Parts: sequence; C-alpha cells; structure tokens
Amino acid sequence: MNTIWHKLADLDRRWLFALTFLAIGIPLLTGVVLPQKVSPMVVNVFDAIDTLPEGSSILMPLDFDPSAEGELQPMANAFVRHCAEKKHKIYFMTIWPQGVGMIQRQIALLKKEYPDYQYGKDYVNLGYRPGYEGVIKLITSDLPKLYDSDQQGTPVSQIPMMQGIDNIQQLPLIVNVSSGDPGLKQWVQYAATPYDSIEIVGGTTGVQASTLYPYIPNQMIGMLAGIKPAAEYEKVMFEKYPEIEERPESNLAHIFMTSQEVAHFMLIAIIILGNLVMWKTSGQGGRS
Repeated sequence: MNTIWHKLADLDRRWLFALTFLAIGIPLLTGVVLPQKVSPMVVNVFDAIDTLPEGSSILMPLDFDPSAEGELQPMANAFVRHCAEKKHKIYFMTIWPQGVGMIQRQIALLKKEYPDYQYGKDYVNLGYRPGYEGVIKLITSDLPKLYDSDQQGTPVSQIPMMQGIDNIQQLPLIVNVSSGDPGLKQWVQYAATPYDSIEIVGGTTGVQASTLYPYIPNQMIGMLAGIKPAAEYEKVMFEKYPEIEERPESNLAHIFMTSQEVAHFMLIAIIILGNLVMWKTSGQGGRS
C-alpha cells in the first residue's frame, strides 16, 4: 500500500536541498528578521561605549580577514556606527596584514553615513605594523615609536587627533574585533591586564569565544561571540538610536541570524518528520 508515509520515505533528497536553500535565502533576499532577546553581556558591551563622554577616544583594532567577514563584519559595522553616534574619535589599526581591507570597509561606512566625520580630526587609519603581540606591548608605552605615520604615510605630527597621544593608556577603551591569534586574547593579556587605565570589549567568532570567557568580567568587560550577540547589539542600538535602523544594511546581523534560525528550525522539523516516517513505514515493509 503506497501511503503518504511511503511517498515521503521515497522523497528525492534534492527536495531537502531546495528547502534548505529557501530557508537560508528568503531572509537574505527579503530582509525579514526574527526578534532577538538581548543578553546582559551585550548590554554591558553596549554600555561600555555608550556611557563614555561624547567625543572620547576609542582604539579599534580590526584583526580579521575576509574568511571571517560574514560573522564579524556586522558587529564591526555596529561598533563603528555606535562610536560615530556618540561622536567618539576612532583610532583604527590592525595587527593582521589582511585587516587593512577590513578597516577600509569601515572608513567607507563613515564616509557614506557620517559625511561630517573628518579624517584626522574624528578618525584615523594607523594601518598595519608587523610584530603581532609585540605591537601591542610597544604601543602601551610608546605609540609614536611604531606609528610615526598613518596608513597613507602622513606623519602623525600633522594629524590633529594624534597630538598629545603618547601611548594607548591615554585612550579609555579598546574595541577589538578579531577572528584568531593574535587577537582579542592578546589585547586582553598585553594591554588591558597590565594597565588598570585600559578597558576593553570585543567581538570574536563563535569558535574562539570559549578561550576568552575566563577573562570576563575582571580583565574584559564583555564580548560579542558570533552573529547572535551581534544581532542583539543591533537591537539595543536601534532602541537608543532608532534612525540607524532606517539605513540600508544596518541590520545585517539580524538578517544573518534569522537565516540561520529558520534553517535550524527546518532541519529540526525534517529530523522529526524523518523519524516519524521511519516509525510509520518500518512495520509495513518500508525503509528502515
């Protein structure tokens, strides 16, 4: 007897691939998002930036490459938008050679969404210097020794926002986005831990997060671990600065997270249905 259960048992697996494609693709194409519940750690990270006096100086090392861009770019975007809304001065740098391109993306965002932000006065691109964690150790005591010019080769003496900056102890907060070593772990170990004047928050990939949780809250205020807390951060930011939500691509983390959630729900439903089909057909000569 060819029941509906037997038909499902014989279903071509390509239909499952098609369903997975639709589950992932529809949120990406339509921009439809699911609501997010904000965790206390995300609020702590948000408050670290938001409670600083307007116009504070933020060191923002972007230590990741295009392979992690899908997971980390949305949170980097959110951090930059938040800093710009607070009119903070942003000091971009990277200890990854590939991070130079990631900085350029953030500068492009500032030029597009915050045209009043002026290079050299409100933000600067210090670029890449070789040395990995050695760079961190040096700039905690003598930044101009390593960064005598910016990424374009302009002497720091000619950059207004670099005047009087001798080391990163003078910057109240580090906001690091990283996808591996060296990265957030080294910024905590060699910058935040030895110096009480330096506070740090960060964003990292989900797989790296487990090695960083022990530093919270004593050595690091908090971090965004993967795309879900990035979506939560966007939600908090939209509540405080609702005008941001109207901008294109301001909710990338929301969209990416919704795509994952819909796909996960679909896979769970398929697993349940598959077991039900096996139970219904196994005693009737169907597949086992």
